[in-house]
Amino acid sequence: RVPGHEAAGVVVALGEGVTGVAVGDRVAGYLAIGDERHPLGQRGYLMLTPGWRCFGFDVDGGDAEYFTIPAHNALPLPEAMSFEAGAVLTDMVGTQYATQRTLGVGPGDVVAVVGMGPMGSAAVLIAKARGARVIAVDVLDTRLEHARSLGADAVVDSSQEDMVAGIARETGGAGADVVIECSGNPRAQRGALDAAAKLGRVAYVGESQSAEINPSEHLIHKQLTLIGGWYFPRTLWDEIVAFVVEHDIPIEKLISHRFPLEDAAEAFAAFDRRETEKAVFIW
Repeated sequence: RVPGHEAAGVVVALGEGVTGVAVGDRVAGYLAIGDERHPLGQRGYLMLTPGWRCFGFDVDGGDAEYFTIPAHNALPLPEAMSFEAGAVLTDMVGTQYATQRTLGVGPGDVVAVVGMGPMGSAAVLIAKARGARVIAVDVLDTRLEHARSLGADAVVDSSQEDMVAGIARETGGAGADVVIECSGNPRAQRGALDAAAKLGRVAYVGESQSAEINPSEHLIHKQLTLIGGWYFPRTLWDEIVAFVVEHDIPIEKLISHRFPLEDAAEAFAAFDRRETEKAVFIW
């Protein structure tokens, strides 16, 4: 299987009967290929329809000179947006926009982002653009420094202190209005609920298999809202692009490395050694 679930480029050919897309269009690839006729598909949630497939996992992806996607999955890119930015928008930025939109993140909120990998970095950019004060949490100095460069107002090094205590310190003991957990670490997932303020909102975005929580202590008695953040509906794309352009969000700052496709072996090895964050292939 050809990998690459985030991709963007120029349309060079159309299948028979394709409408709404033209040769020469600049597009990004929506990664969820699903049933557009299903009630959830009609609302844009193609990844929630039965039998959906993932671009770059279940079908050949974008790490190639050419890729093929359904016309419905061709997302229009404005001329002012680079292909690199468009590709990155198709997963982590779009996921964070949809998640924070559901959480109602806005001015006056204190948002703690736990796990400063590519998804957490996108969370910082979106939360800052929505007017929030952002606390970034991670165990790596380099990632915390990167979070500051993206606009984080404070950082907590959870290798040196308990993340809940650090977030409490930065919020005067009240806790964060919103906690976005991007690491998938079970301890951090529990800590996210501990660190949230009463009446707070929490999103689990990092994938995991299990986590131990105390529903009475964490949810019921604090009156928390807990949601899962997983991708974004196809119908939200134009709104996402407009938000990024309107707020002049520096999406390309999320990209740590660029490689030609010929250096794919080196690129994947560097990623496995955690020497890169978000790395992209460019032509």
